[in-house]
Formats: sequence, C-alpha cells, structure tokens
Amino acid sequence: MAGPTTGSTTNGDGSSVNSQITDAITQTNVKVLGEAPAMAMGSLYQTIGNSVAMAASNAVYAQQQADVTYQAASTMGVAKLLSLTV
Repeated sequence: MAGPTTGSTTNGDGSSVNSQITDAITQTNVKVLGEAPAMAMGSLYQTIGNSVAMAASNAVYAQQQADVTYQAASTMGVAKLLSLTV
C-alpha cells in the first residue's frame, strides 16, 4: 500500500499547495458526502417520532376534555331525572 504523496499542486494563481493538504480536504469532503444520507434519515426519524408523540399527546388531551363534558352531561341528566335544581 502506497502512502500519501508529498508533492505539491499548483493553483490557478501560480501558488502551490502541499498534496497532503489537498488529500486531507478531499477525504473530509468524501466523508461528509458519505454520511449525508444517514444524517438526513436520522433527522427524518426524529421528526416522525416527535410528530407521533405530539399526536398521541393531543389524543389524550382530547379524551380528557371529552370525559369532562360527558361527566357534566351525566350530572345534568341525573339532576333532571331527580328533579333537583341545578
């Protein structure tokens, strides 16, 4: 296996950059591009999980509010049946 080269690359403006620098930047760019799909999917899964949790929370809240309404209606119905003044 050959090691990194130690030559230099000439830029468009005539200056030179060590090839180890360009190799390091290229490797970093390849790493970032390789990880991008996994990062995007992780973000998507977190968003979906948060949305499902919020939907469950909203469903619980709605059920609690409905239970209060049903209890009030039942109380009023029993009061009417017993002819109590409410």
